[in-house]
Amino acid sequence: MTAVPRPRAVLAMWGGIAEAAFTADQRRRLAHHVELVVEQPIESFEAVPAELLADVEVVVGHWGCPPLDTGALGKLPRLRLFAYAAGSVKEGGTVTREVFDRGVTVTTAAAANAVPVAEYTLAVILLANKGAFAAREHLRDPGIPEAGKPATAGNVDKRVGIIGASRTGRRLIELMAPFDLEVVVHDPYLADVEAARLGVTAVTLEELVATSDVVTVHAPLTPATHQMIGKHELGTMKDGAVLVNTARGRLVDTDALVAELVTGRISAVLDVTWPEPLDPGSPLLQLPNAFVTPHVAGSMGSELRRLADAAIDEVARFARGDAPAHPVVAEQFEQLA
Repeated sequence: MTAVPRPRAVLAMWGGIAEAAFTADQRRRLAHHVELVVEQPIESFEAVPAELLADVEVVVGHWGCPPLDTGALGKLPRLRLFAYAAGSVKEGGTVTREVFDRGVTVTTAAAANAVPVAEYTLAVILLANKGAFAAREHLRDPGIPEAGKPATAGNVDKRVGIIGASRTGRRLIELMAPFDLEVVVHDPYLADVEAARLGVTAVTLEELVATSDVVTVHAPLTPATHQMIGKHELGTMKDGAVLVNTARGRLVDTDALVAELVTGRISAVLDVTWPEPLDPGSPLLQLPNAFVTPHVAGSMGSELRRLADAAIDEVARFARGDAPAHPVVAEQFEQLA
């Protein structure tokens, strides 16, 4: 029996990422479904001879993937699948509208990347409700007020407001299920029926920020959501409330946030900021009620393997002729993070 030829493929990403994200076993599993025309990842389509890419049907991308623009697509006339082994295909303009116009199937590992982001967010919610961040600062400097007194600290009957029923937002809802927390969600695309299925209450943004003990941001960055958390929203947050942002820094008005934090009335846990990275002299790095981490909530280290598995699974589906599990469709492109 003649063996069915495997689709020809390339890896497109920073070289160091391929080495870190794809284990030897994962490389072998990928090679079972496709034939890599070159072993090393491509960091620039312009630098690759056209004849080498002429028969490529599959591009497996990751961080550092060069844009699939007119020039790249001109070298990839047979491209049928772009399997992205990371989150947002919009970051840096990796996927262009022309990709969809060409009928190329686009998939993303955003669902896999949502797992560690949701885990990070759950951890900081639980710590924030216990007053752990404020207590640590009080230990360092007794002159800093200690929040989280016995009467107000804890994770029972606290309201957590989730802005954005995204992949991460929904994963966070699942992770919070075992805890005695009330969860409300604001998302203009979330219907009441779907909210009920998720076990949460859909509310307006105004109600969410004014009544939640923790406000956590998981919306995509679009023109409509740019600085959606501004002076008004921050000003209506409850005394002692905590703002958590693991989505995009530009969803929050940085100047307005600093001004509110200076009063000491609220606090913030920020894994993303604007600008990013912050200027070393930024008040966000000095204020005792601002806990800032350098964009570490998403996949890193061993978690990268989960992303690679997600992309390889999509390649396997393509090779079998099956529909993708996590497609990115043109109609939803502008709503993505």
